[in-house]
Amino acid sequence: MLKTLTVENFALIENVTVEFGGGLNILTGETGAGKSILIEALGAILGNRLGASKIRKGADYLRVEAIFSDGLKITRKVSRTGKNSIAAGGKSITLAQLKKIGEQLLDMHDQNKNLELLREENIYALTDDEKISEELKIFRRLYRELNSKIFSLEKKLSARAENLERLDFLRWQAREISALNLKPDEDEKLEAEIKKLSHAEKIAEHIQESVQLLNDGDPDVLSALARVAKNLDDVARYDNKLDSARKLLEEAEFSLREAYEEIRGYGGGLEFSTERLDELQARADEISKLKQKYGASVNEILKRLEKIRADIEAAENFDSDVEELQKEIAELERQTKSSAEKLLRLRQDSAKNLSTAIETEIQRLGMARAQFEIVVEPSEKLSTNGGDKAEIFFCANFGEERLPLSKVVSGGELSRIALAIKIVSATERRGDFERVMIFDEIDTGLGGVTAKTVAEAISRISRGRQVLCITHLPQIASMADVHLQITKSEFDGRTLTKVKRLDQDERIKEIARMASGEESTVAIKNAREMISSAKNFKA
Repeated sequence: MLKTLTVENFALIENVTVEFGGGLNILTGETGAGKSILIEALGAILGNRLGASKIRKGADYLRVEAIFSDGLKITRKVSRTGKNSIAAGGKSITLAQLKKIGEQLLDMHDQNKNLELLREENIYALTDDEKISEELKIFRRLYRELNSKIFSLEKKLSARAENLERLDFLRWQAREISALNLKPDEDEKLEAEIKKLSHAEKIAEHIQESVQLLNDGDPDVLSALARVAKNLDDVARYDNKLDSARKLLEEAEFSLREAYEEIRGYGGGLEFSTERLDELQARADEISKLKQKYGASVNEILKRLEKIRADIEAAENFDSDVEELQKEIAELERQTKSSAEKLLRLRQDSAKNLSTAIETEIQRLGMARAQFEIVVEPSEKLSTNGGDKAEIFFCANFGEERLPLSKVVSGGELSRIALAIKIVSATERRGDFERVMIFDEIDTGLGGVTAKTVAEAISRISRGRQVLCITHLPQIASMADVHLQITKSEFDGRTLTKVKRLDQDERIKEIARMASGEESTVAIKNAREMISSAKNFKA
């Protein structure tokens, strides 16, 4: 519920705070008093365009602030400098975010809004109750999944020729790599062996020299060690202080003999073959060519081969994947169509009941012979709304052909049709029941019995929800739970608009003025009777 609306520096309004109540809030006043400014201010909360041209003369900014019963405060400020701001719940928001919030809080009912009745999505908003909404969720899930599968299939089929070319290329790559029969770490082992064979003569020279120095030459290290050991043995007869040195020599001699045997054995097995070197280098060249295409090492090339083989398997399964997708699509189509047919039946039942109820209300609103019907029929194609199409048909006069609402209805008729729909929606708690409903001069062109009927209809809508209504008709004003009078006056050379909440006596005078243009005894008596009659109706 909207608790207060504060408007500052907006056109004729300098600073006004309007306090609203529950039920039906009526706003009345002379033409030009500023009622439309309040509607524009409410439109600002809905996210409507608001420019600096609306700023009151002499002010630097305008501000609109709405406070709702749940504590939510929405503030919108527009300055002449172009520095504008919007806040909701104390946080800055964008205009797009404001529109989403505003649509959930306020429902503006005017000529432009009435035209929205002609849009199919708004017809569905009427027909789709909770049961239909649940089925629609199921349908939309199936519909999304179906479209996703169809897209995947189309993508696959369009890539069929490309897939065949890719498969040939992958097989060629696999053959090229497999032909070398690579082994893990082969390139590193090859490099080590090539390096060894390339320097075989130099290695042999070093081995031969080392063997000679250790034991086969003259002199050699081992023979020299033996002589030193013999000398120390002779010294030990006279002094044992060199025993530790003697042990170190024994260990050194043992280690050197081991080294000698290993070096001599390596030299004995050393072979040099130019044919072998050529063979290894040729192998290395082949591997190098593969590295340029598939990876920096043999191990990387082998990993690439695994990936290529996996891609080949996936490509070879192309036709089976297509067949599987086609089966899935066929099943999803069956399920989606079944859900669409269920939606159609549910909507047709709902539309039938709803049409009867709305037609009854239209007839109460002064079009006694009017015919109204929401027609839901199967459509040729599925859409996010299902497999049907919805349209409103109307006939204002008995015996005439029912035609689409957009082709036959006048502005006044459309206004009453919209009102009838709001009455039924409110009664059945459909759609936007929780939003504040705003009627902007719905009484245009009405009078007499019809005006009284419209007044009663608006009063019925306000049972259990907040309604704001700007009106020139005393019949509607007499139904008010809260009556707000909008006036303008001149002060200090400026025109000011003010809003006042009327008490009972003030209400009687205002309704008398609206009914007859004066506050005569007869007019006052008539106003009292109208208020009493309205009170009895509401009771």
